[in-house]
Amino acid sequence: MNRKEGKTEMIKSITHSFSAQRKLGTFFYHALMIVVSFLMLYPVLWLVASSFKPNGDIFSTATSLFPENFTLEHYINGWKGFGGYTFTTFFSNSLLVALLSAVGMMASSALVAFGLARIKFKGRNIWFVLMVVTMMLPGQVMMIPRFVLFNSMGWVGTYLPMIVPSFFASGFNIFLIMQFIRGIPRDMDEAAKIDGCSWYGVFSRITLPMIVPAIVTVGILTFINSWGDFMGSLLYLNAPRKYTVAYALKLFTDSAGTDYGATFAMSVLSLIPILVIFFFFQKQLVE
Repeated sequence: MNRKEGKTEMIKSITHSFSAQRKLGTFFYHALMIVVSFLMLYPVLWLVASSFKPNGDIFSTATSLFPENFTLEHYINGWKGFGGYTFTTFFSNSLLVALLSAVGMMASSALVAFGLARIKFKGRNIWFVLMVVTMMLPGQVMMIPRFVLFNSMGWVGTYLPMIVPSFFASGFNIFLIMQFIRGIPRDMDEAAKIDGCSWYGVFSRITLPMIVPAIVTVGILTFINSWGDFMGSLLYLNAPRKYTVAYALKLFTDSAGTDYGATFAMSVLSLIPILVIFFFFQKQLVE
């Protein structure tokens, strides 16, 4: 009995030691993640804090994340905008472009991905390779040809060059949804075909409900890219009433001069839609 009790105590001691090491490792892991997260978020926190400080305190108390003299003046002055247009106009323009781009990208990418992943047709592999090749082209390579094309079509000065391409999908988003579709058993497609469904019926009734997380992810990524698209606005928009937030912030910085507080305030507001979209749809992103 003494020998058995000794073995039992030894096992308990080893188990307790492993448990203590595991808890210690978990503690240090979370502590490290908190420190790294704070370092990554510090510039954003500093931006938010500075937007509530008087201009004289922004750089004199640069290391402090808590405003000593709290003020909302920068948000009021910054929202007035420039050129006779408030940031209401710029936010509305960005929302229009981003939402339409997201809708177009979700619809077109889902259809193309389903066709490449499920339907066998002549030349499918060639089209797939060409789609993958487009993912390797830097955006700068296509910038001039696209501008020449849209200018010849009379689209420069409108939102069409920033919205219409989204209705023709993109390589990355097609590939993303294709990988999701390939995880769905083909037996479900065959069963639907036996019941009389066409390929459109299989897509709308079987596949589409099951790839919602992938489609939502594509929509979120497209919305974020469109919302922060500075280069598109710079190339194609030439009237202040049509400027998006990304481009308006740059011009506002030039017009505001040393009014850093107002610039920071509008920058903070420009982040809110992205954060709202992310927090509302983070479940789909994880899936």
